[in-house]
Amino acid sequence: MLSFFKKYRLFFLGLFLFSVVTIALFYNALKPEKVLPIFNPADVNSELVDSTVQHVGKYHTIADFSFTNQNGKTVTQKDYEGKIYVADFFFTTCQTICPIMTTNMTEVQKAFSNNPNVMILSHTVTPEIDSVPVLKKYALKQGVNDSKWNMVTGDKKDIYYIARKSYLAVKTGKPEEMYDMVHTENFVLVDTKRRVRGFYDGTKKEDVQRLIEDINWLLEHD
Repeated sequence: MLSFFKKYRLFFLGLFLFSVVTIALFYNALKPEKVLPIFNPADVNSELVDSTVQHVGKYHTIADFSFTNQNGKTVTQKDYEGKIYVADFFFTTCQTICPIMTTNMTEVQKAFSNNPNVMILSHTVTPEIDSVPVLKKYALKQGVNDSKWNMVTGDKKDIYYIARKSYLAVKTGKPEEMYDMVHTENFVLVDTKRRVRGFYDGTKKEDVQRLIEDINWLLEHD
């Protein structure tokens, strides 16, 4: 028996290699290709969406905006034109989830530090407290790269509207206060066409890693 295998060892080796290659090809052919969904208001938790757009089931994009960043510069959608970016909502005096979110967002910044096609946009939900100097101090403390990451303030009504009508990421607070906001832990991924492509728990390392992987996927497919 041993002499038989020695005699045909090249044949069996070739058969083995052929089997490995065939199995690999079948696996790749049958493995579902990664796809990132496109989110519309009708697709997400209605608590996070303004009632005027809850019915929208397609063609949803981020509205035009104009805010002021940590350097006192006006930031608009034109600064993010053709970019993939991550948006979130926070406030500098938050002592619960915000420090964790900001630390994790710096990991996103680090992962794409040399890629100008990826940016970050953080909105304060307490603009009456988070003035430009306050945001600048916070940005410096957190190691924010000004060319990649804008921390913005502005009219609370405008922040409220874009949070709930565009990013679908903020809950309402007290019913009697029309523009009261309760920010969530969501990081929102936006593609180059201003479409929402994903929501990620900014307090969880595994979700942030998934976000980084999805950004890399968009860089290749968007």
